[in-house]
Amino acid sequence: MSISERKIDHLSIVSKEKVEAKMQTTWLEYVRLIHKASPDISFDEVDTSVTFLGSRFSAPLMIDSMTGGAEEAKEINRKLAEAASSLGIGMGVGSQRSALKNPELADTFSVVRETAPDMFVMANVGGAQIAAGMSVDDIKKVVDMVKANALAVHLNPLQELIQPEGDTNFRGIVPKINEIVKAVQVPVIVKEVGAGISREMAIELHMSGVGAINVSGVGGTSWAVVEGLRAKKAGNREKFELSETFAEWGIPTAASILEVRSVSKIPLIASGGIRSGLDIARAISLGADISAMALPVMKAVLKGGSEGAKKLLSKSILEYRSALFLTGSRTTSELKRKRRILLGPLGEWARSVGIQ
Repeated sequence: MSISERKIDHLSIVSKEKVEAKMQTTWLEYVRLIHKASPDISFDEVDTSVTFLGSRFSAPLMIDSMTGGAEEAKEINRKLAEAASSLGIGMGVGSQRSALKNPELADTFSVVRETAPDMFVMANVGGAQIAAGMSVDDIKKVVDMVKANALAVHLNPLQELIQPEGDTNFRGIVPKINEIVKAVQVPVIVKEVGAGISREMAIELHMSGVGAINVSGVGGTSWAVVEGLRAKKAGNREKFELSETFAEWGIPTAASILEVRSVSKIPLIASGGIRSGLDIARAISLGADISAMALPVMKAVLKGGSEGAKKLLSKSILEYRSALFLTGSRTTSELKRKRRILLGPLGEWARSVGIQ
């Protein structure tokens, strides 16, 4: 199966099937923000804007890397870019390997920059491809393709393990990431794909010089489930059964934020099951700088186009602004200093990494 056909498969599955974690949650529900009965501010004073990697966002939110590499994805990326740009937030594109193999697919990614000349755009390559020897020249082409403000390197060993045509060689990735950091002119963001980043991994990435980490923890889309459904369709019973065992493997998003923050002050993106502005506020109170959403935005754009995506994102921004107001916070920086309480398993996890 070609990469483009696989991308179409992914779009079909995530839009039609139940691919979110069933038992495991993000653990963000165990974060209690403290309500302030007299906020001592006006709602009109609340400023949701933040600066991330040198770019100004109207709110600490972006559309996470999702698609590209197939003609069907071009229109989706255009609509996503319209929505993000109109709201003053950023977005990432899906893995751009397909466009390196077939330059005719480059416009399925570059349409984002063409649609939104001034928006923060995140390019995207796979860690497995870097391990396999993707050249620095090719990586520079990926960045140039979308005139990116940052480059995401995605680490997805679980997805590759289940994927029928997956590449499971991840040997030597971190030193190669260090080479990329030195070679490209934009910040390098390392992101997981639904299984989270541990503090041990965060230390390695910090030492390699990356510009930011995107935790992408458990609780949202399970790519083990997605690839398992593809395996089942292809008649690969072994891979399908493996996907069932590891469907909810990894570190919950909230715990992953604590893991990274316990060892590094590196700029941090919270993703993996972010479903509301309250989730964003909870993630930021744990130490994230911004959050990213994927699956809900994809469903919104497929159903209602750019306006559908804009409506969903606007709702999340309003919810986030409301959370700031209800905690007596004028800004995101003030929210980070507010007291919060960690309950249940998240509280236990926090104590295990020395965070109260």
